[in-house]
Amino acid sequence: MHQLLYYIIIIPLSLLPHFVLYKISDLLCVVMKDILKYRKDIILGNIKRSFPEKTVNQQLEIYANFYRHFCDLLIENLKGFTITKTQIKSRLKMSNPELVNDYFEKGKSIILIGGHYNNWEITAQGCPIYLKHELYAIYKPLKNDFYNNKMRSTREKFGLYLTPMKLTKKYFELETNNPKAIIFGSDQSPSNVKNAYWTTFLNQDTGFLFGAEKYAKDYNYPVIYVHIEKVKRGFYRVNFELICESPRSLKHGEIMELFSKKLEKNIVDIPHYWLWSHHRWKKSKPL
Repeated sequence: MHQLLYYIIIIPLSLLPHFVLYKISDLLCVVMKDILKYRKDIILGNIKRSFPEKTVNQQLEIYANFYRHFCDLLIENLKGFTITKTQIKSRLKMSNPELVNDYFEKGKSIILIGGHYNNWEITAQGCPIYLKHELYAIYKPLKNDFYNNKMRSTREKFGLYLTPMKLTKKYFELETNNPKAIIFGSDQSPSNVKNAYWTTFLNQDTGFLFGAEKYAKDYNYPVIYVHIEKVKRGFYRVNFELICESPRSLKHGEIMELFSKKLEKNIVDIPHYWLWSHHRWKKSKPL
């Protein structure tokens, strides 16, 4: 059944040109927002708690804009199954890849850290086109083996390597011919609240996955923040920002604090590009 869905529906849709896919996205937005009301309570609740100073109309505007952006993401990720390198290069630009590539020239491995803001999928997929490091992205495998394998082959087709979360340490210790860049998406809700880094984020106590800081200090890899901008519909630009050169010189939690503030600023500037449908605050800070 999964194979049938993939080959009969997903791939034919993925082969459609972008302008047709965005027409589908417009229709999908109406279905998800107005008919299905997909995760309405979670999305609105997250927005209201994050921006209590905004009026109801302003909160509802973020809510509506999020659905439009979210449906575009779904369509763009669908396109990712068949997208070509030429298409990626036309739709994803990097403002300052030299910040990352300079570390490659120095023979230094690094950590790239970002959040679920704008299209992180096309960014990870396209990083090997612009960056010189051997690139590894930490991810949580899908439960369905067929779709997990298809997702891996899609993300890896331009040179990225997906690294299961439970094997993170193994890949840090992996001997490679070239310096490594290991990508962390660190804004998800932590599974273990006691091991998380807690701070005030968007007006709420928020736990962050601590892995990026832990491994940065273990191996003293420089940490670089990945900021993804949306230039226009379907087009993105990446800006890299150095968080720290020598992680071991920073206090406990300082890397994650710097990361959280950079991400928070991006969200406050343009709120609807963040993944509001994620049940981000489902766990409370431990006493």
